[in-house]
Amino acid sequence: MSKRTATELQAASTSTDHEPRKTQRGNASKPEKVPDEGMGEFEDGWEDEFESDEEVVEGENADNEEMEVDEDVLPPIEESDEKPPVPQTFIPGVHELAEGEVLEADDSVYLMRHGLNVNWPCLSFDVLRDNMGDQRQRFPATAYIVSGTQADVAKNNEITVYKMSSLHKTQRNSDDSDSDDDEDDDALDEDPILEYRSIPHLGGVNRVRAQPLPSSQPLPSVSQPYFVASWSETGKVHVWDVRPLIEALDVPGYTIDKSRTNTPAFTVNSHGRAEGFAMDWASSGDANPTSLRLLTGDIHAKIFLTTTTPSGFNALSTPFLSHTSSVEDLQWSPSEAMVFASCSADQSIQIWDVRSKSRKSVAGIDHAHESDVNVISWNRSTSYLLLSGGDEGGIKAWDLRNVKKRGATGPGPSPVAAFNWHRAPITSIEWHPTEDSIFAASGADDQVTLWDLAVEQDDEEAGAMDETPEGGRDVPPQLLFVHQGQKDVKEVHWHPQFPGAVISTALDGFNVFKTISV
Repeated sequence: MSKRTATELQAASTSTDHEPRKTQRGNASKPEKVPDEGMGEFEDGWEDEFESDEEVVEGENADNEEMEVDEDVLPPIEESDEKPPVPQTFIPGVHELAEGEVLEADDSVYLMRHGLNVNWPCLSFDVLRDNMGDQRQRFPATAYIVSGTQADVAKNNEITVYKMSSLHKTQRNSDDSDSDDDEDDDALDEDPILEYRSIPHLGGVNRVRAQPLPSSQPLPSVSQPYFVASWSETGKVHVWDVRPLIEALDVPGYTIDKSRTNTPAFTVNSHGRAEGFAMDWASSGDANPTSLRLLTGDIHAKIFLTTTTPSGFNALSTPFLSHTSSVEDLQWSPSEAMVFASCSADQSIQIWDVRSKSRKSVAGIDHAHESDVNVISWNRSTSYLLLSGGDEGGIKAWDLRNVKKRGATGPGPSPVAAFNWHRAPITSIEWHPTEDSIFAASGADDQVTLWDLAVEQDDEEAGAMDETPEGGRDVPPQLLFVHQGQKDVKEVHWHPQFPGAVISTALDGFNVFKTISV
């Protein structure tokens, strides 16, 4: 992979207007305030130039007298040599908006950027695989996601499958400049289309995760289920078959069998009334629904395993117990089928083997962060790398080969990389599905950030950046991109079939974007 330099960072800020709309190009700028000098008397500079038809006729019959022109009506236009002010890049934590100022997106750093409003905000969503192919690059793009709502009352909540289509480019590629494709030009900045189908869900949805499907195989047939699990605030974990909802979005006139969709295929009752957020499916390696494994963790530090058999789901009654506080996130190992990782509000990251009879973790990092460890992500390409995000806003990358087994003495491992860019809790973190050095993160400071651990700062750049920028905050060379404009960002995912495309959810809906640099 080629090395990038720190100069490729693009800090892109979006307007607080949530509707998809055309925006001015250029970096986020601070608008000038125009003094209010009051309204003067209106003078029509063209008053003597335009006359009615009747006046013109009379003028022609009046001995062809010449009409006098007032030369002072239009003052000469003076050209100024001053160049318009260059918009400034808004860097969070360094710059602050003054009263009356708003941020505008710099669309020159986006290949695609769209915002989509929904009826109810959601804390969590997952990307659904489709049959339109992997590694696709063509526009307009289409994406399918599943989400759960946070409605005003428990009975109004839903599990919703969204189809996002007509995701056009918002910025033309430089190598497209000589293209004669007028149709593509007209498609720039077109609004996307959002369609959906929903099923009722009792209670707010804390987290949603879709059954993993292999990239080399198409979606299961209509008769086969496509399972989605939801963590409800009621303490229940429900498993739903959303395959009919996808069909209803794609096939005109398709009738949904509510007996199949509106009732959960299975409900995990192992947690009692304890609420939870942590959940992950094991990658089965094929589309066979009889080889699935689902992990769920609750606020009482318990982790339960649910498996599938030819006869259905089977929730195991014995929990995994090593954490001393709420389990915040869970991740199955991408390379070892029986191994998973967890993180907790007890500040630790634990590694587990489901074959262990003790139901205790086999290794761990006891003080991974200064406060709660909110989220983790296991690298699918380099399986010894694990990311973690903390409540203090820190992001850390761990080499699991250095993690000590349970009972070992001595100091714990140190992270191979650590970043303190975010100024609020990290709410989501995820490795790029194919690039093993790139990841995305979101924080409660209303930022979605894109990073590349492979970036190396050369000597010339290091000399140029010796001085700390105004505001006393350095920009890490590994920070590639800052996406803003959403309020209360909760979760971010890469689209596994559309390289570089990022989807995020927040209080004000979804953003879908693809940058020039990733």
